[in-house]
Amino acid sequence: MDWFPLWNSLRIAAISTVVIFFLGIWAAYGIAKLPRLVKGVLDVILTLPLVLPPTVVGYLLLRLLGPKRPVGLLFLQLFDTKLVMTWWSAIFATVVVAFPLLYRTARGAFEAFDEDLAYAGRTLGLPNRTVFWRIRLPACREGILAGTVLAFARALGEYGATSMIAGYTPGRTATISTTVYQLWRTDNDALAFRWVLVNIAISAVVLLAVNFLEKRDKKRVRKGAAA
Repeated sequence: MDWFPLWNSLRIAAISTVVIFFLGIWAAYGIAKLPRLVKGVLDVILTLPLVLPPTVVGYLLLRLLGPKRPVGLLFLQLFDTKLVMTWWSAIFATVVVAFPLLYRTARGAFEAFDEDLAYAGRTLGLPNRTVFWRIRLPACREGILAGTVLAFARALGEYGATSMIAGYTPGRTATISTTVYQLWRTDNDALAFRWVLVNIAISAVVLLAVNFLEKRDKKRVRKGAAA
């Protein structure tokens, strides 16, 4: 059994999650402070990939990153590099598709944050950056971590947009999802089922992690209310 699809899926999901983590926190924190109308418009734009069919997302990415399209052509001319049909091309797809999961949970955590804690930090002379990293972010960590885990799981299982922008090449661009489809298409049900079991096992671990984080968050809220 060739384990490349598992390794490739894990590295794509891991890199995507790191990118999503910082982009999601930055967007969630900034947008949470905006007026309601502006926040609503930006919410729709940033959350749209969550409800669009993945193949539509993949098509739009191809229209942007293809070798004959604006961004893709620019990179091809400047760096002699194609942005599609490589293993790391899938990162573009997974970042776009999984980003809303972290963004929404992080924004909810920031909006539920007790601003009195931030005010207290500022009265002690702490700069805004320190207040954010040492007070606000730790207080919202359970929600952010849950969103991070969900984003990782979504990136790991992404198929539609990934297959369109990265394709399927054994040993080069194959992921768990694209491998299952190709094995099913070639009537190799036994091996396809093995990969399905691998995916189910990983997904179960991810869901257990999310449940654990949610329970910790509820316990923290109850302790805060009791205090």
